[in-house]
Amino acid sequence: MKKAIKLELAEARHMARAALKKAEEIGVKETVCVVDEGGYPLVLERMDGGRITGPQIAWNKAFTASGHKRSTHLFTRAPDGPALPGNEAFGIQLSFEGRFAAFVGGYPIVVNGEVVGGIGLSGGNGEQDTQCGVAGLQALGELLQAQGYDVTVQADIKK
Repeated sequence: MKKAIKLELAEARHMARAALKKAEEIGVKETVCVVDEGGYPLVLERMDGGRITGPQIAWNKAFTASGHKRSTHLFTRAPDGPALPGNEAFGIQLSFEGRFAAFVGGYPIVVNGEVVGGIGLSGGNGEQDTQCGVAGLQALGELLQAQGYDVTVQADIKK
């Protein structure tokens, strides 16, 4: 048997608040979704004035990052991104009834080397979504550090 680390609602809310605070600081209307290890939302929030498409896109990004254990933009990073034409996973974005997101804005939540969920952002450009996602990861890292947990805080994550 193996003991598992589980992301809890309070931690997901903490991440979402940090991501939305960063969005306010940089002046972008974001939607943030934090999912558990199964890709199901714990928190899904759209800022006032955010795009109506944001919630589904943010969820798709978080789902993909959690389920495939890598930052979503790594699927299409040249030259060897697996979802690029001619590479082994070309067309993967059609998987899971179109829920698979192969572009910037989704990050796995890695605690002590284990993927425990994902965070997805939608509303800004790639750089803005990344800033907000990393802010959420950073907030979780700061929250859990005193409890002895190590959170991976970076944009390019592949487990």
